[in-house]
Amino acid sequence: MKAWMLDPVAQTLSLAERAVPEPGPQQVLVKVKAASLNRGEFLVGMGIGGAGGAPKPSGMEAAGEVVAMGEQVAPHASCPIAIGDRVMGRAPGGFAEYALMDAQDVMAVPSSMAWLDAACVPIAYLVAYDMVIAGGELQKGQRCLITGASSGVGVASIQIAHAMGARVIGTSSSQDKLDRLKRLGLDDALLSRGPDFVGAVLELSGNKGVELVINNVGGSVFEACLQVLAYQGRLALVGFVDGVKQSAIDLDRMHAQRLKIFGVSNKLRSADQRAQTVSGFAKNMLPLFASGTLKPVIEKVFEFEDLPKAQQAMQSNSHLGKLVLKLVS
Repeated sequence: MKAWMLDPVAQTLSLAERAVPEPGPQQVLVKVKAASLNRGEFLVGMGIGGAGGAPKPSGMEAAGEVVAMGEQVAPHASCPIAIGDRVMGRAPGGFAEYALMDAQDVMAVPSSMAWLDAACVPIAYLVAYDMVIAGGELQKGQRCLITGASSGVGVASIQIAHAMGARVIGTSSSQDKLDRLKRLGLDDALLSRGPDFVGAVLELSGNKGVELVINNVGGSVFEACLQVLAYQGRLALVGFVDGVKQSAIDLDRMHAQRLKIFGVSNKLRSADQRAQTVSGFAKNMLPLFASGTLKPVIEKVFEFEDLPKAQQAMQSNSHLGKLVLKLVS
């Protein structure tokens, strides 16, 4: 099969011929129809692709058709799996003609959903669900601030928070992107390149602050994110696009305001912990995709052979939402 390999240091891609992988006891083999790009894979130091060594299979999420299953694979709550099923899930090495998925990470693709849309769901929308619903406990009528709101995770967070009935505030350095985000559920758009949004957010909230902040940017805006939290507010850390991983913390404010800070990463989670999130997402979110209430925002679709061009597009930071690789035959 053809598969894209990524040098984890140089961040260069190369197309290689590799054997079709065999599913392990609790894995499924999928014929990939579409796969989407995630910024973290192309950021040196994020710990996703590794610190060095030989080129590694590239890709993190995909959608496709089940063609083989391990002997221990059993139906589970979110997806009773069978050969020929349309599925989506986390897929290390997903930029390939075939990819493996852990059975517990697999979700059924609604019949009304296109392959390209399905490929955008397993990471961006599960991460957003983890921050907004599972960890962020956002409720109808509450306020949510999303920094770097035009990213794939940012757009997913806007859509989910809007669907929950929350008031959504978002920041971006592009006015054009903010105008487009308003059509997706963004209520208040703030043109911002850094931590200069505190005054505007407090004004919008009547100086009460917001119940949830999603920090897609990193340490350069961390302190500002804390400053805009309401009493018992929650702060989710999901990315370090700015490369800044250190920041000051006002411990007195943390203590007095009973604030919560939580990270959103699957790096150290067990398979059972990931499965719990997948199960909750399948129950609460998949019906919204099936009905069309939630629909991934795709900036551009690339042919399989054009992955390096897609990588360049991601690194240019000119897109809104997701970039997708098409393999449908």
